[in-house]
Amino acid sequence: MERIHEECGVFGVYSSEVKNLASMTYYGLYALQHRGQDSCGIVVNDGGVFTSHKALGLVGDVFTKEELAKLGHGKLAVGHVRAGVKGSINNANAQPLVVNHVKGSLAIAYNGSLINKNELRTQLELEGSIFHSTGATEVIAYEIIKERLKAPSIEQAVSNAMNKLKGAYCIVVMSPTKLIAARDPLGFRPLCYGVTEDGSYVVASESCALDAVGAKLVRSVKPGEIIIFDAMGVRSMEEHCGKVKPSSCIFEFVYNARPDSVIDGYSVHEARVEMGRYLAKKYPVGADVVISVPDSGNDAAIGYAKESGIPFELGFLKNKYIGRTFIFPDQKDREDQVRKKLNPIASVVKGKRVVMVDDSIVRGTTSGRVVKLLREAGATEVHFMVSSPPFLFPCYYGTDIKKKEDLIANNHTVEEIREMVGVDTLGYLDLDDLKKIALLDGKNSFCYACFDGKYSTEIPAPAEKSKFETKIDIVEKTKRH
Repeated sequence: MERIHEECGVFGVYSSEVKNLASMTYYGLYALQHRGQDSCGIVVNDGGVFTSHKALGLVGDVFTKEELAKLGHGKLAVGHVRAGVKGSINNANAQPLVVNHVKGSLAIAYNGSLINKNELRTQLELEGSIFHSTGATEVIAYEIIKERLKAPSIEQAVSNAMNKLKGAYCIVVMSPTKLIAARDPLGFRPLCYGVTEDGSYVVASESCALDAVGAKLVRSVKPGEIIIFDAMGVRSMEEHCGKVKPSSCIFEFVYNARPDSVIDGYSVHEARVEMGRYLAKKYPVGADVVISVPDSGNDAAIGYAKESGIPFELGFLKNKYIGRTFIFPDQKDREDQVRKKLNPIASVVKGKRVVMVDDSIVRGTTSGRVVKLLREAGATEVHFMVSSPPFLFPCYYGTDIKKKEDLIANNHTVEEIREMVGVDTLGYLDLDDLKKIALLDGKNSFCYACFDGKYSTEIPAPAEKSKFETKIDIVEKTKRH
């Protein structure tokens, strides 16, 4: 299942008037760039005419002023940022996907991981479907189109297709006249919508993207809910809601989401600060300064400092032009980026006992390098606090945690990991404490499978390596070099 593990961001907008939605979508995707740095795309709908541009690269590089101008104006638009895994980073997998069919056109942007993608794809291929990509987006598009041939509306087609989809998915679908947002019944991945002052409706993976385009958050899309935006206003279909207990991904609060986002009514920043507070209560140490591994460790470090009374200072300078190392698909790429990404501020740590707070240790490949940087800068002690429990199990729902063998906590004890990364103290957040934080308001229900192995769905069988994926990857690498 390695090749369908990805983390992405979706964005969509519906306006009652023709306007420059390309630029609006650009800023929305820019705010979601942390969710995917390998490819991006925008489709603008002007009276049923779809104009699109997508390519490998960051939003700011792919969408120049000239490219945005070519997209023109319209009443609807969808956008996407994608984080691929090794072997799947190519133009064919870039989104949104545009499909023309007998009843019109459709554009779709998707975030998640279908556990039955291969099963559905095989059946579609046996029926004559031809695929150009290796991801699940085409599978979902085909299923929607199949249902649209017999359904009275595109929203009903989406609902019917959802009966076949298993796993994690948030989708934004654009027809010639409608924008549709749908979230899987378990609610694995976040999705929300808001409204601008002029009445335009905006859908996004995270509320920070709404903020970026001046939209006020209305609410999160409910697990299983389908929301339709069109000339009639906003409508909701809830026939898939409440069939199963929601199981939202806790890793969104640990790492994926931006701290200024609100997911299912809960502030990501506040959750992470609480994680730091719990760490300080369980692991009090004598230290001179609390620092974070930026950026995802910042909020928990603030919480640790507040609870412990040890001052928080900026211990690392981060190169803002280097992406998040966790979502780099290749191991060597991740290690190379760490060397370029962080530089310790010697005056803050030299001769000091340092508490370093980070969000997680997954593969364990970067932590030792970061600690070495602190030692070289003169830190006399390094106490490493991790604002999540040990990662013990792979994820099948969209987070790039591939297999047990890649997880350092699955193969080593906490003491062994402490010695491996070279710190004086290593403290993990307890799973029970994490659950207390997540359930603070009594409303949310989360998936902790990467920590406790209790999956919300059946575990998918390992997928066979695709010869088509390999060929596509080789072609794309040749072009890029």
